[in-house]
Amino acid sequence: MEAQWLRIRRQKRVQTVTIVVLIAALVVWSAVQTKFHVLTVFGGLGEMGKLIVNDFLPPHPEALKGLIEPALDTIYMSVVGMVVGSLISAVLAFFAAATTTPHRIVLVLVRGFASVLRNIPGLIWALMLAFAYGIGTLVGTLAIIIYSVGSLVRAYAEILEEIDQSQLEAVKATGATFPQVLGQAVLPQFIPGFVAWSLYKLELNIRASTIVGMVGGGGLGFYIQNGLKLFHFRDVSMAIILMLVLIVVTEFFTNKIREKVI
Repeated sequence: MEAQWLRIRRQKRVQTVTIVVLIAALVVWSAVQTKFHVLTVFGGLGEMGKLIVNDFLPPHPEALKGLIEPALDTIYMSVVGMVVGSLISAVLAFFAAATTTPHRIVLVLVRGFASVLRNIPGLIWALMLAFAYGIGTLVGTLAIIIYSVGSLVRAYAEILEEIDQSQLEAVKATGATFPQVLGQAVLPQFIPGFVAWSLYKLELNIRASTIVGMVGGGGLGFYIQNGLKLFHFRDVSMAIILMLVLIVVTEFFTNKIREKVI
C-alpha cells in the first residue's frame, strides 16, 4: 500500500516537473521570437523618459477648450453603450441561463452568439463598423454595445443560475403565473447583480471608448490619435490627464451607487 502511494506521488512529481519545464520552455521560446529582452526593455526606459519630459510635459492647459466636446462624446458613448448593451444582454441572459431558458438548444445558441461577440475585440468591431458607417461616435457607440453584449450576457446568465431555487419553487407553488414568478422570485434576486455588473461595465466603457476612438470611433481616443499624428504631444498629454480624471470620477460615482443599491 505504501509502495503504491509512493509510486503515485512520484508520478505526480514527474508530471509537475514536466509541466513546469514545458511552460518555461514556451516562455523562453516566446521571448526569443518576440525579441523580448530585459536589458533591452530597461535600456529603452531612458529614451521613454526623455520623450515624456521633453515632448509631453508640461501639458497644454489651452487644449482643454478643444477637449470638452471629445470628452462629452466619450461619456455619451460609454453611457449609451452601457444602457443599450445591458438591456439587450438582460433579455438574452434569460435564454442563456440554465434556470430560465426554454430549451437547451436555445441556451447553446445564445451562449455561442455571445461568445463570438465577446471574443472579437472591440477594436476589431470598430474597424469593421468604420467601413460601413464611416468615422464618428456612432461607430464607437456600436462597437461598445456589441462588445458589452458579449461580456454581459454571460455575467447576467450566471446571476440567474445562482438565484435561490427554493424561493422560486415557493412562488410557483402558490399558483403564480410566469410574470408573477418573474416579478416576485427572479427579478428581486437578479437586479442587484444586474446593477453591479452594469455599473462596472460603464467603468470599462470609459476606457474602451478611448481605444475604439483611436481607430475612428470619436471621442478622446480620436483626439489623441490625431494629436499623435500631428506631433501635438502636449495636447495629447492633456487629453490623457482628462481621460484619467473621467475614469476616476466614474469609478467614484459608480461605487457610491453600488453602495446604495446593493
